[in-house]
Amino acid sequence: MEYYTWILAFHVMSFVSWMAMLFYLPRLFIYHRENADTKAFTDIVEVQEYKLFKYIGVPAMWATIITGAVMLYLNTAIFSSGGWMYAKLFVLAFLIAYHVSLGNIRKILIDNPHYKSSKWLRFYNEVPTLLMIFIVIMVVVKPF
Repeated sequence: MEYYTWILAFHVMSFVSWMAMLFYLPRLFIYHRENADTKAFTDIVEVQEYKLFKYIGVPAMWATIITGAVMLYLNTAIFSSGGWMYAKLFVLAFLIAYHVSLGNIRKILIDNPHYKSSKWLRFYNEVPTLLMIFIVIMVVVKPF
């Protein structure tokens, strides 16, 4: 438990980095879709999407998962403090699925820049915000 607060600090930093990618990558998809007929623009956006996903999103997601798992291992009593942790982990599964879906959308947009409408992508861009709100409430307020 001596290093627990350090692990927690790294967990929060990696979560913030992961959320930054989850917030911004769908925005790049919107730009990609809205400028689908401008090849020079989509070429640049595709590089940005790749680097954001591969070099920020994937490592940040794994750092979040690993530090979270270590904290759970070091503090198993957290599971007996109510159902908030179970609810948080349940929503975390959706956040991971959303992350994976962004990787799939990124690949589809390369071959089909007209994939989905801008309106659909704008709606999809709001998903991580809702999940993050739920996760933060579970951790801070612990309503269950």
